[in-house]
Amino acid sequence: MQVEVRLIGSDRLLDTYEVEHQGQIPQPGRWLNLGDQSVLVLQRRHRYRLSNGRYALGSVALQVKLEAQPADAMPWGHGWVIGDPDCRYNARSPLLRCAVLPEGPCERCSHFEPLR
Repeated sequence: MQVEVRLIGSDRLLDTYEVEHQGQIPQPGRWLNLGDQSVLVLQRRHRYRLSNGRYALGSVALQVKLEAQPADAMPWGHGWVIGDPDCRYNARSPLLRCAVLPEGPCERCSHFEPLR
């Protein structure tokens, strides 16, 4: 199956590659390395084709944002988070660290409060 990597907003094609299984396609909220660039997957768009009277998944277009993966990003749950996910104020998002100190780092935040 073909995967297209497109820049969100302009829909400019950055890269294409082939995968054997649908499970190999990155989900939104994951970082993907394209050579020396790091991109964050924001959306997946499925493209279907009609074959023998049935629709089948033909290709997937990933809408991405050029963004370096932060040093304190870590896998958590089914995606990635920035900062310490054990803090009460952490957004548990790959886009935003927290509302109190969004630029980070978590180590110097005086409002750190563990989850209970």
